[in-house]
Amino acid sequence: MTKQKPLGFGIIGTGAIAGMHAAAINAFEGSELVAVLSSTQSRAKQAAEKFNVPADFEIDQFLRREDIDVVCICTHSGNHLEPAIEAAKAGKHILLEKPIEVSTERADLLINACEQAGVKLGVIFQNRLKPGYLKLKEAVKAGKIGKLLMGTAAINWYRDPSYYSSSSWKGTKEGDGGAALINQGVHTIDLLLDIMGDAEAVYGQVKTMVHQIEGEDLATAIVNFKNGALGSITGGTSLFPGNPERLEIYGEKGNIILEGGKIIAWNIKGEETQMIPGSDIGGSGASDPMAIDFKLHQGQIEDMVNAIRTDNTPVVTGQDAKRSLALILGIYSSSLQDKKVYL
Repeated sequence: MTKQKPLGFGIIGTGAIAGMHAAAINAFEGSELVAVLSSTQSRAKQAAEKFNVPADFEIDQFLRREDIDVVCICTHSGNHLEPAIEAAKAGKHILLEKPIEVSTERADLLINACEQAGVKLGVIFQNRLKPGYLKLKEAVKAGKIGKLLMGTAAINWYRDPSYYSSSSWKGTKEGDGGAALINQGVHTIDLLLDIMGDAEAVYGQVKTMVHQIEGEDLATAIVNFKNGALGSITGGTSLFPGNPERLEIYGEKGNIILEGGKIIAWNIKGEETQMIPGSDIGGSGASDPMAIDFKLHQGQIEDMVNAIRTDNTPVVTGQDAKRSLALILGIYSSSLQDKKVYL
């Protein structure tokens, strides 16, 4: 049997996260990094040396490359829509960094552009692939903890002031969409919704207490899920020194708790209480955004290649990604109005 030629990947945006994508693409035999796109000629020259592939600074020229099958979009959150539309029009499949965008309106335009062009759209939420989370999800789907009662997400992290001052867009409403929840907390909020189902309403409060930023560095919320369960979310980037993210899922028959992606509690009625050996594959960004490796990104690269080869749906679709965005924007709206908001 003839071995299939690797799919060609191009990366738009050459900041820190692009290195994670490049490593993940090149680590999988089914994918190959063939080009990158940067914002200026000088940055493109630096990127060509860093990634050892051709680099463009004009998107039209970049998208004319016939060897690009998939475009990874690694620009700042509020600049996903425009390059995605151009890439979709050029017939390129798209895998973009979380969050999908900074408003549901822009998310819808992005999703629709991909649907109209007939290209696949995947969104990076690599924590969906952590072994501990997959065990939790399997147990919930099998009914082991019974009817869902409550889900809590805690992303009580820390970022040094230099994290924000080193970038013109981080912590801004236009570039980042906010701060602690939409950038850092969105991963665990995505997991919370993946387990608990859609949120119906939320009451939230966000504040900026420590950092000199436009967005929030402290947040809390009470969530009503459509299935009748309750939820809570806490998050921040001002909570020194930063604790591993935590997801707690409670049902009628017991509970399962994840910390830093590892199962730390497995308490199910009728079963012996277990401490499940966990895996910290992927790491936690509790105090350092780059304290994660590319292995889980590689998993999503592999998933994207398989989705294209077999004409299936990526593990995290645009609509999936829109759910966490909508809930976070609901928390922002609730805080602004000081009242419960229905989603």
